[in-house]
Amino acid sequence: MSELLIHICCAPCSITCIDTLRNEGIEPVGYWYNPNIHPFTEYRSRRDTLIQYASDIGLELRVNDFYGLRDFVRAIYPDLENRCGACYELRMRETARYAKENGFKRFTSTLFVSPYQNHELLKEYAERAAQEFGVEFLYRDFRPRFREGQAKARELGLYMQKYCGCVFSEEERYKQKRKQKSEVQNTDGRGL
Repeated sequence: MSELLIHICCAPCSITCIDTLRNEGIEPVGYWYNPNIHPFTEYRSRRDTLIQYASDIGLELRVNDFYGLRDFVRAIYPDLENRCGACYELRMRETARYAKENGFKRFTSTLFVSPYQNHELLKEYAERAAQEFGVEFLYRDFRPRFREGQAKARELGLYMQKYCGCVFSEEERYKQKRKQKSEVQNTDGRGL
């Protein structure tokens, strides 16, 4: 049995994380737990893509198949401005708990590959969870290989999401698109 449980947010982000760990001689066991992903169709697409990818690369995968939208909303409300921290805490605590209860000595997360995540805050919550549950947190900054992993995911034809997963990140994505569209229209002289 592997001593390392790796929380996986999605198949594309897992590519270089798993490759890096395997190159270090560590065979991780994947763990799917992402109650933040909305809507359910997005959750299902990411989960199913990961299940297929794990099978393709011979990765043992444990799936906590719980579409936990209500738990996610309870965790972030009413402090919506700190929703990322609450989301990190929710997922890192569950990963550390699962690791402890299932005989893993340490855990990490593919969230550490994303240049869009707050690494210091994420690391803080992972370290707290490790201390709370008595397991080790293995930190790796996988970000230098982020673009490589994304390119490989495209090459493999994996489902590629457009936002972090939560309804608020989807909202931000659409706001950004509208802002860019507005700026282009203003530059063209067409106005809004």
